[in-house]
Amino acid sequence: MRDSSAANPATLSAAFAGLFPSGVVAAELRAPADAAQLLPEEAACVSKQAVPKRMREFTGGRLCARRALEEFRVFGFPVRMAGDRQPLWPAPLIGSITHTTGLCAAAVAERRRLRALGLDTELADAAKEDLWPTLCTAAELAWIETLPRLRRSAAVTLIFSAKEAFYKCQYPLAGEWLNFHDVSVAVPEWGAAQGSFDIVPTRPIKLHELAPGPVPGSFRFHEEFVSAGVWLPAL
Repeated sequence: MRDSSAANPATLSAAFAGLFPSGVVAAELRAPADAAQLLPEEAACVSKQAVPKRMREFTGGRLCARRALEEFRVFGFPVRMAGDRQPLWPAPLIGSITHTTGLCAAAVAERRRLRALGLDTELADAAKEDLWPTLCTAAELAWIETLPRLRRSAAVTLIFSAKEAFYKCQYPLAGEWLNFHDVSVAVPEWGAAQGSFDIVPTRPIKLHELAPGPVPGSFRFHEEFVSAGVWLPAL
């Protein structure tokens, strides 16, 4: 029995909104999400054979998205999934959803303020060493080697999260599939709990034709997580 009318447990998040310029609204959810709160159109986007973890994460992301949308006076909007798995937002708005173990979040903004945005959260030590060459360019690996050994996994995870956020930001505009070596992350404020980074393409990519130059982003280490936000200002 579905009860999508139950109170939405997601709460507004100034911390996640703070990863972006003013005007972005974010919501987060730490508690396990109840799939009964999916709207019918959302539930239809998930396989009935989905494992419980997938259902909880999908539901949590949708609850966060709907809570953020309410701040733009959009109520009861089903955040469906396109064929390429991208969330479908109301026409005047853009957004991004992220989920990892123990945390779901979403960020939403008006198109007149931002062209695109991307949000990602990971467990801060999620990047296992055997994956580092897959996730990082040669220049990034060289930088990692200069860091204290106990901080290297967190740094790689930040790079991974920044690239995931960038992918979510660029795909709705450029429609291009990218791999981890197609862009590089520069972190001038490494060592701080929060700071900025720049995404620089390592080869010609479609987004660079639409928005030349480095793409800005922000990061934050919090509890056991690292979160990253990437955006493109409106034209």
